[in-house]
Amino acid sequence: EAADGSSVITCHTEVNYFSCWEHHIQTNHGSVSVAVYGDHDKPALVTYPDVALNHMSCFQGLLFCPEAASLLLHNFCIYHISPPGHELGAAPISPKRPAPSVDDLADQVADVLDFFGLGSVMCLGATAGAYILTLFAAKYRERVLGLVLVSPLCRAPTWTEWLYSKVESNLLYYYGMCGLVKESLLQRFFSKEVRGCSESPESDIVQACRSLLDQRQSMNVWQFVQTMNGRYDLTEELKQLQCRTLIFVGENSQFHAEAVHMTAKLDRRYCALVEVQACGSLVTEEQPHAMLIPMEYFFMGYGLYKPSQLDCSPRSPLSPSCISPELLSPESMGVKLKPIKTRARLQV
Repeated sequence: EAADGSSVITCHTEVNYFSCWEHHIQTNHGSVSVAVYGDHDKPALVTYPDVALNHMSCFQGLLFCPEAASLLLHNFCIYHISPPGHELGAAPISPKRPAPSVDDLADQVADVLDFFGLGSVMCLGATAGAYILTLFAAKYRERVLGLVLVSPLCRAPTWTEWLYSKVESNLLYYYGMCGLVKESLLQRFFSKEVRGCSESPESDIVQACRSLLDQRQSMNVWQFVQTMNGRYDLTEELKQLQCRTLIFVGENSQFHAEAVHMTAKLDRRYCALVEVQACGSLVTEEQPHAMLIPMEYFFMGYGLYKPSQLDCSPRSPLSPSCISPELLSPESMGVKLKPIKTRARLQV
């Protein structure tokens, strides 16, 4: 039974691993897996990954940074929502089952919040996941405190992207997670520098991602690709958002123009864009350290701060008093920062 007393949503299983509880929840829009880290009494941070990824392959790099993990877990209980069938050990979804719409997935996020009895939440999404959480914020404005978006999508696919996705869908349908599909996804996620070439090998993060892609059920990925290929333009909805937004985008991301467009359409008083140099779309994995200081200042606007035990850590890039001031410059972080302007402090 859901925390609000309704019987629409039921939890089937709970598995504890590495201090994480994984819930398999039946919602109004199908089953969904949610991995929960942290103290349930803390404010909620909801994450949603990109196509073919789950929280382990999309946000692990960020959470494996000790300072980022401390900042996030000190302030939040993290609820990692996986796209349908993207969790570890997922069963294949029948191709005969209709793919959910983007609205279905956004409504599913609301169902998850209802199940856990959550009110307003902070959201962190990557590319396709950023689109779903932005749509959720547009449909349920009172339930979103803030958005942290990584290389987000906000418009309908261009004809080129639509055709490219159709080819990718056909390959997934007929050949599974074959070499061509994996290369296409790795190009989507990472910059050329870390993907390697004839003169330099693939980086560890790309090799790890390639291995994790082998574990995905191809028909489940096919469904999410179908869903995202049917997305619509959120430009008008962006003007109605009532929360502050922090956007990260890799300088070499395929979706750089989307992030710039989104920033231009949001209220500039409450939005900031961080462009990460020499990086692809998946900033959380390729250059997670570039996210630390912008996130810290963003969360300060909500009265959320780094844990005091990090104040004297010489390893912490969140400790200005312990390192040279010049190391805090945007150039040394590999990012181009635009000023973050915020409302008066909001209560969480």
